[in-house]
Amino acid sequence: MKEILEYLFNHHTLSKSQAKAIMIEIAQNKFNATEVTAFISIFLMRNITLDELKGFREALLQMAVPVNLNTKDSIDIVGTGGDGKNTINISTLASFVVAGAGQKVTKHGNYGASTITGSSNVLEALGYQFKKTSDELNQDLEKANICFLHAPYFHPALQSVGALRKSLGLRTFFNLLGPLVNPAKPKFSVIGVYNLEIARLYQYLLQKENQDFVLVHGMDGYDEISLTQDSKIITKSGENIYSAEDLGFMPVDAENIKAGETIEETAQIFKNILKGKGTESQNAVVLVNAAVALHHTQKYGTYKDCLTLAKESLFEGKALNSLQLLVDG
Repeated sequence: MKEILEYLFNHHTLSKSQAKAIMIEIAQNKFNATEVTAFISIFLMRNITLDELKGFREALLQMAVPVNLNTKDSIDIVGTGGDGKNTINISTLASFVVAGAGQKVTKHGNYGASTITGSSNVLEALGYQFKKTSDELNQDLEKANICFLHAPYFHPALQSVGALRKSLGLRTFFNLLGPLVNPAKPKFSVIGVYNLEIARLYQYLLQKENQDFVLVHGMDGYDEISLTQDSKIITKSGENIYSAEDLGFMPVDAENIKAGETIEETAQIFKNILKGKGTESQNAVVLVNAAVALHHTQKYGTYKDCLTLAKESLFEGKALNSLQLLVDG
């Protein structure tokens, strides 16, 4: 590792094969915590390159625990995290709304590293027990229309650096990898990114692989459509900027979509929203992200049709039912 660190400290970058090899060695615990921290810190001081991202991703996918699910057209709604905004768990809430609307969801998530409450934290607090096998995941998918893949169970490398990421409490390049390494390999992906430079990296990577994707970015630094300012939405066919009004809503105040101070408080907010007791702002950000996800699949009509479907799912208790079926297992 010493040679690698010296090489990187001298302003060099890694080739795809070098990045892949190092990630595999990190997963095999070949380096001590100090060495790995130094390695991660380099990418806090500069942006990751496309080759580095490709190499790290290839390593994680190669080492991932295989998953075989009975669906060919599932979707994942996921953000990089690390935007520092401490919002309610918008992508996870939207996932249940989408599942309640009839679309299969294979959600990939983890504990919060740079935030208090990641998707794994909130689901665990609500009583969900993480599943480890394809059979269990398929059962969840069958009854709840959604399954949840807790990242450390399927990615040895993420498990080996989990405590380190949490102790750093900073956004690292692992935030960028999470949305790209869902072992369920969903056909559709809605990925929230916290800045446009990262959006470009994702765009290059996903277009080259001919993947179906939507990248969303709140122009004031959110890794989702926050409705607090305009949002940029990037697809294979181009990119557009939308105001809250363009998407069917009034602008939202950032304070009104904040998470709780604790995991328990955030989990309670989460459940209240699915019970139909969310505030107008909370409901709006969840619905807009769910509608964009449904529209992305091209199975549910226009964006307006998808928004109507999302509202039915949330306000008629279908999204809550998906959560209950998943948790009650």
